[in-house]
Amino acid sequence: MPNSTPAATKPALDSSASLTLALVGAPNCGKTALFNLLTGSKAKVANYSGVTVDKRSASFIGNDTVRILDLPGTYGLATTSPDEEVTRKVLMGEMPNEPIPDGIIVVADATNLRMSLRMVLELKSLGLPMMVALNLSDVALSRGMEVDEQALSQELGVPVVKTIAIKRGANQQLLDLVAEFAVTHDGQSRSVRFAQAATDSQHLYQQADEMISRTVSIPHSLPRWHERLDYWALHPIVGVILLFLILFVIFQAVYAWATPMMEVIEALVGSIGAVAANLLPEGILRSLIVDGIIAGVGSVVVFVPQIALLFLFLLILEDSGYLPRAAFLLDNLLSKVGLSGRSFIPLLSGFACAVPAIMSTRTIPNPRERMVAISVLPMLTCSARLPIYALIIAAVVPQRSVMGVFNLQGMTLFFLYTAGIASAALISWIMTRFRQGSLQQVSFPLLMELPTYRMPNIKHIVTELWSKVRAFLVQAGTVIFALTVVLWFLVSFPAPPVNAVGPAIDYSFAGMLGSVIEPIFRPIGFTWQMCIALIPGLAAREVVVAALGTVYAVGGASEEMANQTLIPIIHAQWGLATALSFLVFYIYAPMCLATLAVIRRETKSMKQTVLITTYLFLLAYVMAWITYRVSGSIFGFNA
Repeated sequence: MPNSTPAATKPALDSSASLTLALVGAPNCGKTALFNLLTGSKAKVANYSGVTVDKRSASFIGNDTVRILDLPGTYGLATTSPDEEVTRKVLMGEMPNEPIPDGIIVVADATNLRMSLRMVLELKSLGLPMMVALNLSDVALSRGMEVDEQALSQELGVPVVKTIAIKRGANQQLLDLVAEFAVTHDGQSRSVRFAQAATDSQHLYQQADEMISRTVSIPHSLPRWHERLDYWALHPIVGVILLFLILFVIFQAVYAWATPMMEVIEALVGSIGAVAANLLPEGILRSLIVDGIIAGVGSVVVFVPQIALLFLFLLILEDSGYLPRAAFLLDNLLSKVGLSGRSFIPLLSGFACAVPAIMSTRTIPNPRERMVAISVLPMLTCSARLPIYALIIAAVVPQRSVMGVFNLQGMTLFFLYTAGIASAALISWIMTRFRQGSLQQVSFPLLMELPTYRMPNIKHIVTELWSKVRAFLVQAGTVIFALTVVLWFLVSFPAPPVNAVGPAIDYSFAGMLGSVIEPIFRPIGFTWQMCIALIPGLAAREVVVAALGTVYAVGGASEEMANQTLIPIIHAQWGLATALSFLVFYIYAPMCLATLAVIRRETKSMKQTVLITTYLFLLAYVMAWITYRVSGSIFGFNA
């Protein structure tokens, strides 16, 4: 291919410099699993200069002079999203403070060779040393696909090896290739080229088809079970019903399956609190440990089983290959509200945490659609809201079955999730209509490679699940711990005067602050205790539960009340209208500084961040006010 003007030149390496191998591949090809295999999962995560896209890098196992750089998933050098643009710029040497890689490891999906080889041919035009890892080769073989990797290597002119990323012993050839590259690399200056012909996808696909015909034996069709499963999963009516049934079952299981383990944790926390109370003498230290730390942190840790189950189901759906199909299925439905199937993965991720969900909107190429997705994502029920929902539902919704099958508390949780989804859809539709004139952008059709169905990898799921649960526990042990100590101080000091007639907490800093805030929230039924809990809840939504636990533990009307768990206290002291108002408020409330910070980072606009925060708070207040008034008139305000 003819040379065009070099994009950049890499300076010569000295004897102490390390080599960099860029790991490139399409989404869902197993690139992350191979990165973990090559590096031992000890990645350093940072940001590329001038952008918010994460970069992961780590040393090659057994050789600290070789750096493996995990680039964002891409289908080629013709980019349509910020993530793909970062990959292109790094490979072209256009990314500040990131020199051109010394070589490329292309992770190709052996079950979708046509798409993979098109990308390999395009990357080969850069002129950098390259090796190809045919991943998912076991799945391809199980479907009758026989790839002659040696013949394919001769066709491409680069080393080609088969890999199975999830099986450590099946990737030795790739490890040997990387080790050999480290020894034989000449360290010379390199430049990249990008021939114009490389952008002709039709020509590249034609080349790929010719190579496949000479090197691969492919069955005429996918296994019949795969085709039948896709027929129903992608059916415009049955598929949507199936998706909502899956989500409904998940929310039922989150309540039904987690209850026994939650009861065990709750009893354990209670026992620890009782032992500490018996061992420590009466005084400030005992109050801090029992009423502050144990009551606060324990009231959040008890919801770990529910959060773990929610993450477990999401990981299984992702690992099985179902999530991209759900995105494809919902593309037409989401287009009605101004979004597309590309928004589905970020929206679904929002059920786990809004922070990575907002960051994942980088894969949306349309700036208008991306801004709308960022604006509505905080409405989706993240795992941090789950402790709040679980607490209030357990306190005010009876534990009974419906039609002998469904759990009423689980149905209430499903309704809250659905309310958030419906509200996000409505706001998205309104924003799209409102901004259509000022932010009309080119619409990119949804083109995506659907991965083959596969059995979820247990090791990968367990690793990812533990990573997410550990992150929650670390937060409970650091952020929530610190905030509960601060809150304990606020509710414990100053001490009441000698002639005090009311509860001691009324004379504390927290009581004073609550009396100032309460008039603002009184129209939606909030008590001063609830108002106090809103303040530390700004750091993280789940801290609200810990705050309520601390406030009620310290400010209980009696020793018996102080030793109760939150559920019977709320059941006794909150009316139904107040409880429902509190639940609805947290469907919309932007009570998470981390979410607001990532919105500011992703939009690069303080104005947009303030607008999103303001509209969410006003929406939360208005919807809570409506709920409080309507439910109060139906059930009575003291119900």
